[in-house]
Amino acid sequence: MKVIGATAAHQLVDLTLPKPSASSNQVLVKIEAVSVNPVDIKIKNKVTETTAPKILGYDAVGEVVETGKEVTKFQAGDRIFYAGSTQMAGTNAEFQLVDERLASLAPRSLTAAEIAAMPLTSLTAYELLFEKMQFVAKANQNQRRTLLIINGAGGVGSIMAQLAHWAGLTVLATSSPKNFDWLTQNHVDHPLDYHGDLLQAIHALGYDSIDGIAILYNPAAYFDLAAELVAPFGHIGSIVGSPVDLPLYKIKNKAASFDWESMFAKSAADYDVNSQGKTLQLIARLLDQGVLTSTLTQTVTDGINAASLTQAQALVSQGKMHGKLVLTGGFNVPPESRSVHK
Repeated sequence: MKVIGATAAHQLVDLTLPKPSASSNQVLVKIEAVSVNPVDIKIKNKVTETTAPKILGYDAVGEVVETGKEVTKFQAGDRIFYAGSTQMAGTNAEFQLVDERLASLAPRSLTAAEIAAMPLTSLTAYELLFEKMQFVAKANQNQRRTLLIINGAGGVGSIMAQLAHWAGLTVLATSSPKNFDWLTQNHVDHPLDYHGDLLQAIHALGYDSIDGIAILYNPAAYFDLAAELVAPFGHIGSIVGSPVDLPLYKIKNKAASFDWESMFAKSAADYDVNSQGKTLQLIARLLDQGVLTSTLTQTVTDGINAASLTQAQALVSQGKMHGKLVLTGGFNVPPESRSVHK
């Protein structure tokens, strides 16, 4: 099978490897489309001679072509979507083994590209909102409660705003003004220009405090703001590690909590792994119902190969994208024929 591997020089190369076989509770999936996430670049930059070639990729939709003897959820021919695990070879391969507990039947009403954009960010947003911040994961059950999303136009922020809106929260989110229409499209109630005085802007809207603050950016840059705004017994959460110590003492007298979210922690620790498949079942249902919409904004349609993935990772690493970028079109199509569509 054709795969794209990361080398110890932190470059992507096209390779051919034997197709794996499913065993135990694994399914073998023929990949249709993959998404690119910042975690791909982070892991690529840590590849060593020992771990190379590392197959990256943590978002996919595809068809089950083989099942292990212990598999009960899926059968050959099922179309599934998932983010997978960093403990296994990733989605940048024609065929991939996946633990059935991490996957769900794919939404039926979306294209492959629209589906592939969703798993990792949806799981991350859901876990931070409803498992760590303890908002109620049901429609309209969080009325009069508020959420501030720092970096609201990114992949996680875009679906987090939608999930929070579904759950009844009032959503405030930051971005550049050029992305305000995108924020509104994703059910942000109050777009905020991150260049301005956020504390003043939020107070001007009539909010003295915020119940949940999701910092989807370097938390050190926004922790003082969050500590000032967070409500007593509220939550501040982040998906980005901090290079410096955070002054957690600033939220002690509010009995507020700081929550780290790492979507791959469950699979790495073999902790409550089934919950991720169940969450994706909910996401699929809400997508099919039109309650949620795909956050896909860019598609490379003519092939999944080292050149197209390198280009896609370069775009994502700039940190200026809104929504998600997906690659489709089969593996190792000559790069000169590829195209990007918005």
